[in-house]
Amino acid sequence: MVEIATSILTMKKGEEANTILNLEAAKTDYFHIDVMDGKFVQKDTYQRMLENASYIKRVSNLPLDVHFMVEDIKTAIQDFADLEPNIMTFHLEACKDKEEVKKYIKMIQEKHCKVGISIKPDTQVEEVYEILPYIHQCLIMTVEPGKGGQTFLTQMVEKIKKLKEYIQEKELEVDIEVDGGINLKTAPVVKEAGANILVAGTAILMASNYKTIIEELKSK
Repeated sequence: MVEIATSILTMKKGEEANTILNLEAAKTDYFHIDVMDGKFVQKDTYQRMLENASYIKRVSNLPLDVHFMVEDIKTAIQDFADLEPNIMTFHLEACKDKEEVKKYIKMIQEKHCKVGISIKPDTQVEEVYEILPYIHQCLIMTVEPGKGGQTFLTQMVEKIKKLKEYIQEKELEVDIEVDGGINLKTAPVVKEAGANILVAGTAILMASNYKTIIEELKSK
């Protein structure tokens, strides 16, 4: 069965405590933290996500799945490492070369944290192949990063399939996470393609019953 990482990007201000406790009761597997700097992507959520992640850490034992959509990866790793996230994921496109990618992988590993690499829709999946043996997760963006509530890009399904085939062929242990436009309609498509961690925000937080929607996303 797949796991669900609930994005708190659209969580309503003033309702944080209820939302987090209800999501935990509904058996979400992770809290997905969308960290944006207003440079790598237009939106700036950096401080709010740092505060929300800190609050979650105080009230919940569920793991944090932190996704950096930032230019300054080094500072982001340092800022969020104290929260002991389960995994920190950064964008391949934010690095100038493979040496820089390796530097950040090592930095995250030294924080005793799992490592994820994310790629935007326009990035060819083959660009991550040589990095896969050194990471725990590859995050395929199924929308352009930076905004919640976008429509799923159907052409990303082939990218997920291709990545899954390569991972199996090379006998690697790498999770495939997908993020963007995930709902009851798109979840079965990405699962069939090979994804095993689904990031959903709007679909869950707009639902009347968190437990029902999470169960349906897992079982669809």
